[in-house]
Amino acid sequence: MDDNQASADESSIDPYEYAPLRIGGEVDQLTAQARLSVAAEYGGWELATVRRYPGGERKVTLRRRRPRTGGAVLPGLSY
Repeated sequence: MDDNQASADESSIDPYEYAPLRIGGEVDQLTAQARLSVAAEYGGWELATVRRYPGGERKVTLRRRRPRTGGAVLPGLSY
């Protein structure tokens, strides 16, 4: 494989990893905010999308940059 083909393959890979998360309608806004803040602070996640449905259910997608090889391993979600 030549250098041009290798760089083209690497650029087509999404630099982010995603974690879908559901927060039920029974969870109040402050609790949901606290859960997402903890994930962001300690897991390196950031908010990608939020959808709120009738009944209060939220579907959230978190994302974070994929670690480079040899980098520190970030913790996953523990919900």
